[in-house]
Amino acid sequence: MMNQARAITKYVRISPRKARLAAGLIRGLTVEQAVFQLNHSNLKAGRLLRKTLDSAVANAETQLDARRENLRIAEVRVDEGPTLKRSKPKNKGGRHPIMKRTSHFTVIVGE
Repeated sequence: MMNQARAITKYVRISPRKARLAAGLIRGLTVEQAVFQLNHSNLKAGRLLRKTLDSAVANAETQLDARRENLRIAEVRVDEGPTLKRSKPKNKGGRHPIMKRTSHFTVIVGE
């Protein structure tokens, strides 16, 4: 398929592992079904991924002159972004690392 539109959201403050759960829900669905799934899933990643999906749909409508009803999700990717490293004090002057992970979302829609 040549006529595809994509949207990328980078540095999203959610761990990739959690975000991939939401990505799995919408893989291969039509846009209408995907939006329904994300709205009704009780996941933070669902809310964040929906923004990227909406952006990809808008890109398809403006650049490819595509109709929203005909669009289908060709690819959903959740890649690992940089990790913010923080630490929490522990006993005897020790410290416990806290990894605040980030994700990069890629959503590609096509006819």
